[in-house]
Amino acid sequence: MVDVTQQLFNGLVGGGFLAMLALGLAVIFGMLRVVNFAHGAFYMLGAFGAYLLLTEAGVNFWLALLIVPVGLAVVGMVLERAFVHRLTRLDPLYNFLLTFGLALILQDAVKSQYGTQSKPYSRPALLDGSLNLGLFEYPRYQVFVLVFALVVCVAVWLVLARTRVGMIIRAATERPELTRALGIDVGRWVTPVFGFGIGLAGLAGVLAAPMRAVHPAMGADLIITVFAVVVIGGLGSIFGAVVAGFAIGMVQALGNLYVPAASQILVFILMAVVLLWRPTGLFGREEVLT
Repeated sequence: MVDVTQQLFNGLVGGGFLAMLALGLAVIFGMLRVVNFAHGAFYMLGAFGAYLLLTEAGVNFWLALLIVPVGLAVVGMVLERAFVHRLTRLDPLYNFLLTFGLALILQDAVKSQYGTQSKPYSRPALLDGSLNLGLFEYPRYQVFVLVFALVVCVAVWLVLARTRVGMIIRAATERPELTRALGIDVGRWVTPVFGFGIGLAGLAGVLAAPMRAVHPAMGADLIITVFAVVVIGGLGSIFGAVVAGFAIGMVQALGNLYVPAASQILVFILMAVVLLWRPTGLFGREEVLT
């Protein structure tokens, strides 16, 4: 029982990363209809950004948690205006190929500069050690990651659900054609929303730096799973991305415990089952696919 509970907790922590990454992907796809294959590369840049700030400038984890996502969000907005925006009127395949190429360029650029070896990033002193959770001891930093991810997801939901700007963004994300028909200028929100999605990827990367190996391929190792999470939750569904992220994290954790040989493919088996039962995903709508 203790092992199962601990694995579920591991799954929630891993699901926090998946939820933040999937949330950014869902928002970008919903508004732009762009499958952002470079999302994993920006997750990797978030981790490397934290590493470089610490080693080159002595900037600690807490400041990196603020600086890196904001910096990457600005980079994302520049890229959207310079490249993505120019291809939105064309077949979506063009932007898919653009972001795929961008991911390869970013990954190889980091690899050529810093090599392929993993870089160490120590946990902040405040979050070192373990906490007694009753049934087991658990690393303090992992508990922080879980709480932080939940706070971020809830905060994003509150902004999207309770503010006028959030409601416009949510409507433009989940039903862009209807939103345009109501006279709302969806285009003015495209660039900041793209930057926001990239910023979430960078934020997840900073959180991952003290917990996972910082290396150029870390985003490529994760992005396919994140795409599966978005599909399961429903393309363009913000709520679905978060729920599916945490759920898939727990499925993978239980798979590691009971069927370790098949743990890496469980998410794709689940995706196939969900799509056979509900082609739009758990929380997707038909309008999202048109």
